[in-house]
Amino acid sequence: MHKKVVVFGGGTGISSLLKGLKDFPLQITAIISVSDSGNSAGKLRREFNTPAVGDLRKVMSHLSTMDSTVQDLLEYRFHTKSDLNGHALGNLILTALFDMTGSLKDSIFYLSQLFGVKHTILPLSEDADITLMAETVDHTILEEEAVITKSPKKIKRLFYKKEPHVLKEVLDAIEEADMIVFSMGSLFTSILPHLLIQDIQKALDKSKAPILYLCNIVTQPGETDGFQVSDHVVLLNEYLGTHKIDAVVANKTEISKHLAEKYATEEQKDPVKIDYEKLALMDVELLDADLLTVEEGTLRHDSLRLGAILFNYLMR
Repeated sequence: MHKKVVVFGGGTGISSLLKGLKDFPLQITAIISVSDSGNSAGKLRREFNTPAVGDLRKVMSHLSTMDSTVQDLLEYRFHTKSDLNGHALGNLILTALFDMTGSLKDSIFYLSQLFGVKHTILPLSEDADITLMAETVDHTILEEEAVITKSPKKIKRLFYKKEPHVLKEVLDAIEEADMIVFSMGSLFTSILPHLLIQDIQKALDKSKAPILYLCNIVTQPGETDGFQVSDHVVLLNEYLGTHKIDAVVANKTEISKHLAEKYATEEQKDPVKIDYEKLALMDVELLDADLLTVEEGTLRHDSLRLGAILFNYLMR
């Protein structure tokens, strides 16, 4: 029987991780944040009163075992002058299923069967009105994830406008997990939103499974400016209950000067460095490796190497 791994995240980060992890002999449950309010997912939320489906679609396409052409179908975006402009086809299908069934969980299940997904994908919540909020260091209150993402102001704290209802299946998956993983990705909009919910914190506190964090390669403007690896761990631990991060996976490959300058200039992002001395003083295991890959000028984690590190950690 395969060991059970629960992965928390949202956006591109968790999709990339699952692409490399899906072929290992594991039983994966991906728990996805659903508070996005921008682009196609945001438009559909406002029109059809649904949770955000965009990150769910990305995860589904990366976990699909079908031909790449079929996966590309989920990711296809319309380019037109009509109301369809910018919408991803997978978002429209998920929204249609939700409109038919009234259940986002069931909609994901049906579409997963259609696209050959062998693992489990769960939304953090099915609440249509789930709204992420933030307070900045100058006490400005930001409402909605898209607004938080675009704001250049440094974030002081996150909270929900109203406490979301978590699916029972999410809590059951945490209870049964042999390993729990917080994926790379935006800390403030992809990872921490899970930890704001008391039921999630309580379930993690009860779990005996190790908790791993996959650290980002570069910082996020307004969120983790100036952060090194230890700072990411400290911030996550502040939002966790009594069960803290057991191990952190970090990239040790040096980013080329050209790419570092490009990211600093165009995106105001800097390389996240491994501060070995600080980490040695913390109650956390460091798993450092050469994880950097470059795809069309964009820095990425090597998803297959990440998958191997997680699998080897679990099986040791």
